[in-house]
Amino acid sequence: MLNRVPVNLGERSYEVRIGTGLIDRAGDEIRPLLRRPRVAVVTDETVAGLHLERLVAGLGGIGVSHLALPPGEATKGWEQFSRTVEWLLEQKVERRDIVVAFGGGVIGDLVGFAAAVLRRGVRFVQIPTSLLAQVDSSVGGKTGINTAQGKNLVGAFHQPSLVLADIGVLETLSPRDFLAGYGEVVKYGLLGDAAFFDWLEAEGPALAAGDREARLRAVTRSVAMKAGIVERDETEEGERALLNLGHTFCHALEKATGFSDRLLHGEGVAIGCALAFELSQRLGLCSQEAPSRVRAHLKAMGMKVDLADIPGALPGAEGLLDLMGQDKKVIDGKLRFILARGIGEAFVAEDVPGEAVLAVLNDALVQR
Repeated sequence: MLNRVPVNLGERSYEVRIGTGLIDRAGDEIRPLLRRPRVAVVTDETVAGLHLERLVAGLGGIGVSHLALPPGEATKGWEQFSRTVEWLLEQKVERRDIVVAFGGGVIGDLVGFAAAVLRRGVRFVQIPTSLLAQVDSSVGGKTGINTAQGKNLVGAFHQPSLVLADIGVLETLSPRDFLAGYGEVVKYGLLGDAAFFDWLEAEGPALAAGDREARLRAVTRSVAMKAGIVERDETEEGERALLNLGHTFCHALEKATGFSDRLLHGEGVAIGCALAFELSQRLGLCSQEAPSRVRAHLKAMGMKVDLADIPGALPGAEGLLDLMGQDKKVIDGKLRFILARGIGEAFVAEDVPGEAVLAVLNDALVQR
């Protein structure tokens, strides 16, 4: 059970391999890339405890040095980034060597950025261990860290040399972490594939319950959609912005909750998608059926849908709007949202009226 999705970017092309048992045969998958038989693996403490021994065994005769960082979104900042770069230099990693990012989106983003700047660019392999990382952050070459000013504001485009998405490791995720990743899966159907969303409405429960065939199909379709968009718009000059559906709301909510366990990224994406469809409906872009259907599916999956689902205090609507002003999707000081004309029909809206966003946020906050 192995699917291969190519990401065609000329000299920077690579494959995303999706299946079971990939960690156990990681050596066979990675060895053709190596100039000398050694890799430097960066992971987090949770993933290390669950899977590092298995990865080392799967790498066979390849020499392995490894660093385990603290788990969680707070790791994705200057302190652990600097620690990682210094450690890679201590390991005498050369430009022709391979660095392995072994973990979820935090590890993939941080390690990819470290690889991008180390010796002005070393190669790296993504082995994503969360659903969110497998369907989104491990593919496309966006790397970076968070700062006090906001999420992902410092980073680089640096494509991996290979992505190994072992869907077997998803069975070790908590239900909450799995559903957070599912927020990004749903996003693909909402932004450009109505038939995929139809399929998720029918098969989502089986997927969440552990059906490997359903998981393989969902991950493969998500990766294929992202790969196609990245091939056409690698550095987000146009179409790639569609992948940010729900993210303008999400990033503001993540900042408001201190990048903490109060709100996982995929949970913020799900809430953000629901809000984006609500905003689209209020602007007369889509029917009321579309946001109702989005919310109904997310609720049926047991996901966070409303601001009321976020524990603890939140800023007011004006405060959240101010946080959106720091987002990377602001162009010439104007808020840029991904809105929709219906399920699977997302588009980039360059200048969304602030009063419409405030109205949506105010109503959402009242429901808390």
